[in-house]
Amino acid sequence: MALLSVRGGGRPSAEAPPSAPGSAGSPPSSSPPSRLPGLALAVAGVAVAEAVHLVLPGVPMLTAAVVLGIAAAHVPGIRTLVCGAARPGLSMAGKRLMRIGVVLLGLKLSLGDVLGLGWATVAMVCAVVAVTFGGTLWLGRRLGLSGDQPLLIATGYSICGASAIGAVSEVRDSEERDVATSVALVTLCGTLAIAVLPLLQHPLGLTDAEFGRWVGAGVHDVGQVVATAGTADGPALGEAVLVKLMRVLLLAPLVAAVVLSVRRRAGARTDGAGRVGAKRPPLVPLFVLGFVAMMAVRSTGWVPDPALDVAGTVKELLLATALFGLGSAVHLPTLARTGGRVAALGLCAWTVIAGASYGGVLLTA
Repeated sequence: MALLSVRGGGRPSAEAPPSAPGSAGSPPSSSPPSRLPGLALAVAGVAVAEAVHLVLPGVPMLTAAVVLGIAAAHVPGIRTLVCGAARPGLSMAGKRLMRIGVVLLGLKLSLGDVLGLGWATVAMVCAVVAVTFGGTLWLGRRLGLSGDQPLLIATGYSICGASAIGAVSEVRDSEERDVATSVALVTLCGTLAIAVLPLLQHPLGLTDAEFGRWVGAGVHDVGQVVATAGTADGPALGEAVLVKLMRVLLLAPLVAAVVLSVRRRAGARTDGAGRVGAKRPPLVPLFVLGFVAMMAVRSTGWVPDPALDVAGTVKELLLATALFGLGSAVHLPTLARTGGRVAALGLCAWTVIAGASYGGVLLTA
């Protein structure tokens, strides 16, 4: 039962309350469980993911890391380690390393790049994000998905995939299983986009530049955007990355809006004396401030390219380690119970963002 409570999420389970100190048969622990086994397993998983990416360049390292994390949770010999000694380190990787990766993500974006897109493109991106987020959230709730899954899936589709899911799950204190399921779905659909969208460029009559903007507005993760737009020629890749980074910029206001929602709920839970029943999170979490600060630093133009390259590599490694940890929390038999509804939401959300971004590209061409 203890293993099941850990697999179920990040919060303690009511089925297995901690024993009182000094109770018979349960001596108090002198130190917290070691995180080294889990971190070592995650690092090994990232090394394998990088090898997969080198052999198959079309598979982004972050995607491979998620898939390998899911696989590790179901291999008989490794599963015992994942559910036991490695769980503390894997959970820490999925949370704290994700925060640092999100902070470094800000170095990919500068204010000048965003303004260079033009106000029409900026408005298009904001509209696509709003339509995708609102539509996915509404449909997920209508389908009866549990916990924070509708919110996390909507966030991942509309902003920047697993990184956005990790950021929002931090301020919501989401269950680990909800985070893992959402990451798995968004990663799967983003990976399929690498194969499907290039086949549609010419039937839809898109130039290379228009195709790049479509990919940037409609594909979830930055690595998946690069892999998809890289199949076209000319300015496709540059346009795709700029539009995608504009979506990344919207992560900060989205997280702030989620925090406001959490604070309202916490304020509504008061005891008889009128005191707030739960600690309210800060309006702008520290890692989001770090993201904005890194964007401001990048906008100054003072950071040399070699330093940006190093920061980009560190960011990829941190996010890959975090995604391996999140993937290891996916339990496919449990996911299968709601798999039909999750798959339906993913397919509908994918259709919505592809259609909305395609319409936006045509309007701003």
